[in-house]
Amino acid sequence: MADKKILEEVALRLIAALPAGKTLAPADIAQEVAGKAADQWGPLMQPIRRIVVRLAKEGRLVIYRKGEPADPDDFKGVYRLGPVRMD
Repeated sequence: MADKKILEEVALRLIAALPAGKTLAPADIAQEVAGKAADQWGPLMQPIRRIVVRLAKEGRLVIYRKGEPADPDDFKGVYRLGPVRMD
């Protein structure tokens, strides 16, 4: 299992590298850390969710659900991640 600090660093690095207006899937973070095989990255999805919820609460990234910012304490289903916009 990947270290939480590594997952956080990869998440923030990938989000910082996104072109303006783009988001990424949490699976992109898992695959960057563990590889493309689902049995390798799949187990990272819950730890990543906990990490990105914390980062969203700290104002370091935004969780999107159906294209709209989501409440980090109350979202379900498929979500994407993006940078905090400064506009």
